[in-house]
Amino acid sequence: MSSETAAPTSVSTHILDTSVGRPAEGVALTLSVRSGSDGAWTAHGASTTDADGRCKDLPALPDGTTHVRLDFAVEEYFVSSKAHQQAEEQQDAPRARDSGVFFPEVAITFAVTPGEHYHVPLLLNPFGYSVYRGS
Repeated sequence: MSSETAAPTSVSTHILDTSVGRPAEGVALTLSVRSGSDGAWTAHGASTTDADGRCKDLPALPDGTTHVRLDFAVEEYFVSSKAHQQAEEQQDAPRARDSGVFFPEVAITFAVTPGEHYHVPLLLNPFGYSVYRGS
């Protein structure tokens, strides 16, 4: 199949805040790409999660992309999130915790194959996160 007729390589993502069991709305993210393990990262797109915690407007990846990095700016979400404040109030743990956000940003880097779609969900809470290749 020629590159002119090949399906574009694409990325989508969504974030679930597992501390409150809801989508994480309003999280800014950037999508960067590179060709080869030693290539320089190039910013390729940016978005913000919608009310469903999804980014539906990330651009298709340029030809030759071998690696993708998603940078999620989660600090602002945790600082301003009413849902997160409610979750904190419900915790039984002592209030003597660190000030600030433990993970101010989350960077996920993964390899891609031309013509495939990559859905990368982020399961997020104030003190940890998990990510996987979804469908």
